[in-house]
Amino acid sequence: MEKMKEFLSCGIRIRPAVLQDAEEMLQIYVPYVEKTAITFEYDVPDVNEFKERMRGILQKYPWLAAERNGEILGYAYAGTFKDRAAYAWAVETSIYVSEDHRRSGIGGRLYRALENILAAQNILNLNACIAYSDDEDIYLTQDSVRFHEKCGYHLAGRFHRCGYKFERWYDMVWMEKMIGRHAGHPDPVRPFTEIGEQEMRELLQ
Repeated sequence: MEKMKEFLSCGIRIRPAVLQDAEEMLQIYVPYVEKTAITFEYDVPDVNEFKERMRGILQKYPWLAAERNGEILGYAYAGTFKDRAAYAWAVETSIYVSEDHRRSGIGGRLYRALENILAAQNILNLNACIAYSDDEDIYLTQDSVRFHEKCGYHLAGRFHRCGYKFERWYDMVWMEKMIGRHAGHPDPVRPFTEIGEQEMRELLQ
């Protein structure tokens, strides 16, 4: 299986996303909204709203695209976990891979690159908010939990029947991963915009 994933992800380039990628990445997101409970969003945002979401993220955190032959096949980003100052060293991570390229190894590559950059920013805690149900259905499987477990995340908490979509109630779980040492005086968080091109290339290798 791992050799197959390596083959499928061959030729993939991970790069920082730019606002011009918004329309193509939005098309990846559309089926998650319309056909799954992976996101609790009901309505597909328009491209301008999606672009504004990107713009807000990129002021401080990375948003990455997985590209092959000029086509974006997936993306991942980090965002504010909570806006209080004490939460500065924690982020919420998100990832979406196109329907035709799931289980191809792209998600793992995106997350590894994302972690490299976040570590360089002095981020310590990665948190993922994941829709969950004990009973898998046509709208939601446990694949997201299994993926995050494989990436080194651990279950941190669960909220029951807090999301309603497709006339069904879903739980939500938080999973977390620590990527740094929690010192008495942590280094300040570096904005994503302070990472230069050379450092970025090294982090994405």
